[in-house]
Amino acid sequence: MRDLDRALADITAIRSQMARGAVFRGYGPMTVAATGLLAMAAAALQALWLPDPASDVFAYLILWLAIAVASIVLIGIEMVARTRRIHSGLADEMIHAATEQFIPAGVAGVLLTVVLFRFAPDDSLWMLPGLWQIVFSLGLFASCRLLPRPMLAAAAWYLAAGLANLAAADAAHAFSPYAMAVPFGIGQLLIAGVLYWRIGENDGEN
Repeated sequence: MRDLDRALADITAIRSQMARGAVFRGYGPMTVAATGLLAMAAAALQALWLPDPASDVFAYLILWLAIAVASIVLIGIEMVARTRRIHSGLADEMIHAATEQFIPAGVAGVLLTVVLFRFAPDDSLWMLPGLWQIVFSLGLFASCRLLPRPMLAAAAWYLAAGLANLAAADAAHAFSPYAMAVPFGIGQLLIAGVLYWRIGENDGEN
């Protein structure tokens, strides 16, 4: 039994190593592009529904949290379906390898938001949009080893956008719809373009 357990453990380790060495093809370009358009639509909704977000940061957070959750659900559903179709026998290992890269950044982003909203002075909350983009860039940088190399450009875009937001924002304009629409709208479309160019839409092949 010990030999059998050891053999099964070796097989599991080999499969995990293969998954970490392969290009992940589970992200669908069209769905990723849709999340960019969703961010732009949310910014338009914010401009109409919440013209002064600095006076109601909680409503601002609810809006963008809802958009983030919707985007994660859309991408996640297609990711599971595509991965099981394209990566077949390694599907579970590929999904695990892909998601474990982003989970630390996602958790850090949520905790950072909670801590700043709960404990930071109101005049510090203007940093949130820029910090979200920087945290997202770190998750994307961590995932780049499983994705096409040009994805580094998308990660660099998010990092630059986050830093620019921190450098240029002030209390009066920090929560502008453009602070989210431009970085995430362009960034998600850029990611979608890289995926479509290097992986393809239907079966993971160019």
